[in-house]
Amino acid sequence: MPLNALTVFKLLSDETRLNIVLILRELGELCVCDLCTALEQSQPKISRHLAMLRECGLLLDRKQGKWVHYRLSPHIPAWAAQVIEHAWSSQHHEIQSISRKLTADGAAHCC
Repeated sequence: MPLNALTVFKLLSDETRLNIVLILRELGELCVCDLCTALEQSQPKISRHLAMLRECGLLLDRKQGKWVHYRLSPHIPAWAAQVIEHAWSSQHHEIQSISRKLTADGAAHCC
């Protein structure tokens, strides 16, 4: 799937995928289990959304043992990075609340 405006907006129109991208923007790199905890979603659902984001080039992944960690790609076009930054700015209070839940519960990096 090529990374163009239509693709980016289609991907980010889904609440789960948008939240994944914004959480990764806030916290950097997270494993699947952290994202499942943060979004209170099942691992298969989160993994499916992560695969879509990875396939278009918005995310990079790295395997560490049996866990896969995800982060925003530094290679995305500047216009796409600006879209993510503006979305994060408009929802930073909600995203920071989710981030605090992860770190307060000691759940971050639970793998």
